[in-house]
Amino acid sequence: MTQNPDNWNIVYDNDTAPWVIGAPQPAIVAAEADGWIRGRVLDPGAGAGEHTIALTELGYDVLGVDLSPSAVAYARRNAVAKGVARARFEVADLLTFADPAVEPLGEFDTVLDSALFHVFVDDPAGRATYVRALRRLCVPGGHVIVLALSDTEKGFGPRIGENVIRDGFADGWTVEQLGPTFYRGRVTEVVAEDAARHGLPTEGPIDTAAWLARIRRD
Repeated sequence: MTQNPDNWNIVYDNDTAPWVIGAPQPAIVAAEADGWIRGRVLDPGAGAGEHTIALTELGYDVLGVDLSPSAVAYARRNAVAKGVARARFEVADLLTFADPAVEPLGEFDTVLDSALFHVFVDDPAGRATYVRALRRLCVPGGHVIVLALSDTEKGFGPRIGENVIRDGFADGWTVEQLGPTFYRGRVTEVVAEDAARHGLPTEGPIDTAAWLARIRRD
């Protein structure tokens, strides 16, 4: 099961992705400061590369991957512009790694999922495939960190309930921490209409309800 990268390519080519804010997510920065990130790190759905860039600059061994070639190109330019040209990015469809016949990218102690898990909100089969892929990529005792938009608040974007995270990681995983936080985005032409419908600002930065989870691979 794979996804078509064309829709993702467009928002990077036009620089209209609502999740591109020019910096790492504050919730991820706080998680790193609290010791949630260790060892070799995988950043799936790396997008503009902000987390890969920031963690590389801090000295982590981190690989950012994205389904979209345009996203990877954007991230590489971003890394150079920020003076962290050594940050590593590859084009990859995470879902393919659920197949035991596909050679994995490697083994990772931390998988940092910032706003990828929730895109499977209406695709339980895809979500299950994605979690199986994470299980192949994350070492036993390693952790997946999930930052996902929350359905406790109305707004644009794919929003999920706490139960979706718990159910998705019910088999072979332990949800060690899961609680509310916020996700920082920006209102672009891609989501302006949805923002107006929900009575939200129609331009500029916006913080919205999210979940932050730390999940151990058993």
